[in-house]
Amino acid sequence: MDSPASDREILTWELNGTACRTLAQMVADDGFVPDIILGIARGGLIPAGAMAYALDCKLLISLNVEFYTGIGETLTEPVLLPSLLESSGLTDQRVLVVDDVADSGKTLKLVNDYCEQQGRVAEVRNAVLYQKPHTITRPDYCWRTTDKWINFPWSAEGPVVDRRV
Repeated sequence: MDSPASDREILTWELNGTACRTLAQMVADDGFVPDIILGIARGGLIPAGAMAYALDCKLLISLNVEFYTGIGETLTEPVLLPSLLESSGLTDQRVLVVDDVADSGKTLKLVNDYCEQQGRVAEVRNAVLYQKPHTITRPDYCWRTTDKWINFPWSAEGPVVDRRV
């Protein structure tokens, strides 16, 4: 069942641009210079791309993680989907993991643990547009905190195809 609009945080495309730029400025002001920006697919890809441009980071990679199955519905635990990420590429690198939201925090924890398990990663930090007050993984950089469901401009409308058939 859909929630009323007042129960939602609405992120427009224009506000997304402002949010990504502000988030990138937080990272820069903190003196963190990522060698790699790792966007968590799917929600983190757009903010990761925008931040890669703003931070002049040429190496942008992604990991696919499945967790949300619907509005407010998730799997019990997030699952890493098959990826082409070469783990050796993380050696001695400063990695900025970017996602749209740290809700439960389980996805960020999974990706952080994955990066750490790959060997000698120099440092891993996290940046999200939104965090929920109850997240178990506090990101290093966050644009806003909300307890509302978030309508992101890239997922506000349903798919144009139905793959459940």
